[in-house]
Amino acid sequence: MAEQNRVVLYGMWASPYAKRVQLALKIKGIPFQYVEEDLQNKSPDLLKFNPVYKKVPVLVHNGRPICESALILEYIEEVWNNNGPSLLPQDPYKRSQIRFWADYLQKQVFEGLFLLIKTEGEAQEKAIEDVKEKLKVLEEQGLKNLLAEGSTFVNGDELGYLDIGMLTILGRYKIYEEFFGMKIMEEEEIPIVFSWLNRLIEHPIAKEVTPPKEKVLGFLHFIRQKLLRSQAAA
Repeated sequence: MAEQNRVVLYGMWASPYAKRVQLALKIKGIPFQYVEEDLQNKSPDLLKFNPVYKKVPVLVHNGRPICESALILEYIEEVWNNNGPSLLPQDPYKRSQIRFWADYLQKQVFEGLFLLIKTEGEAQEKAIEDVKEKLKVLEEQGLKNLLAEGSTFVNGDELGYLDIGMLTILGRYKIYEEFFGMKIMEEEEIPIVFSWLNRLIEHPIAKEVTPPKEKVLGFLHFIRQKLLRSQAAA
């Protein structure tokens, strides 16, 4: 890797935010060094490059850090606009729609999934129903307009901004269903979302960055127990 174009990504394997940046770099064909962070024992470099939030991901390009995954993806698209496929469409209106639904996925679907891991009983059942309703909105109001007929992904034949967002939020849905003992993706309820997501999961780059199932299950168990203990002590 040439020193004048050195790219380093500081991430953590279970972070969906870091995974978004990792996917974007691979889709664009940008060589980079990956540094795995222990968030219980953060490295001096991470604290130096992100002194404000002290978290991953951080992309360091020629010694200059860029923080926050959404901003990093915008940076990648602007700096390496001639590398690989574009992550966003050229049309300004279409770009705005992609950003809107990426934001919806993060604020509505991802936050809903997070409730699943820190609730039990009726509260958890309500959380899963809320997630399903939000996925129906994505199907009816979003994908029916964004996924062009004959297109494999929202971005066409290559993964793009919204594809990356969906993949990092629900790409492990089968593992989540096994862990929680609940169905999250109902094909008969959201056939367009269901088929789109499963095509995303089968993409070679997606498979390349997917962690082992047992590792994910172990992490989910650790986080769930930590959150439930914290709530019990409150």
